[in-house]
Amino acid sequence: MQDAIKTQYGLNLSKGSVNNFNILAAKKLRTFGFEKWLQGQLLKAPVLHADETGIDVNAVRFWIHCLCTENLTLFHVDKKRGKEAMDRMGVLPEFKGKLVHDHWKAYFQYLCSHVLCNAHHLRELIRAYEQDGQKWANKMLALLVAINKEVTQAGGELPVSRIEDIKKKYRKILKKADIECPENLAQRAQTKSRNLLERLLAFEDETLMFMTDKGVPFTNNQGERDLRMTKVQQKISGCFRTLRGAEDFCLIRSYLSTCRKNGVHSMEALRLLFAGKLPDFMC
Repeated sequence: MQDAIKTQYGLNLSKGSVNNFNILAAKKLRTFGFEKWLQGQLLKAPVLHADETGIDVNAVRFWIHCLCTENLTLFHVDKKRGKEAMDRMGVLPEFKGKLVHDHWKAYFQYLCSHVLCNAHHLRELIRAYEQDGQKWANKMLALLVAINKEVTQAGGELPVSRIEDIKKKYRKILKKADIECPENLAQRAQTKSRNLLERLLAFEDETLMFMTDKGVPFTNNQGERDLRMTKVQQKISGCFRTLRGAEDFCLIRSYLSTCRKNGVHSMEALRLLFAGKLPDFMC
């Protein structure tokens, strides 16, 4: 904000002024009930992306949780990482659509449809092939990439007959994988490759839903992109000094990200906010 104000208006703002602006902006958003409006919009969405990342608040580990769509973004800071924190976001306990995530177990406690991020699967398959020498992993990697390409070329959905053919190939690879990467009954903890294999077996529908439902994406990239700015903030600033500062940051970032997704520039979004208005798309 300091650089933007200096570039556009030639004014030098102190850090104290920027902090006061943040406090005022967050106060106005709370007065407008922006977060409640956002929670209501997210509940209506057919597909939500979910992700979380660790942050430091006065040298204590906290978590920023993110729920988002192509048009909406909600950030929430919490001391907890699991269901207790996500309940406090006020969306997932009542959400009945499809939730895209990275297999974090806490998400499965919600009674909605689940979709697993295949970007995570691809990274894990590459690791299993390159580090553990698992040949099945390279075959599954090639299959998932090929399916995604075919779905994209088909406009987002494949015919039922083709879906059944692909599922047979999927299961055939995993059947051979069970021989190449067998369960080790002598050890309590399985290898990463075996854990990945068991996940792909147990969550076939959640992994392949992108080819059976046109509205379901191949990855959770939307959630990861929306959290990226938070990670940049941590690299630059190091940490938040107070919990209230982190809460204000999440509220303002939720507003600015949602505005940007709906074609409202950040400076215009802030101008409207300080003028006591909200963008038209929120009315």
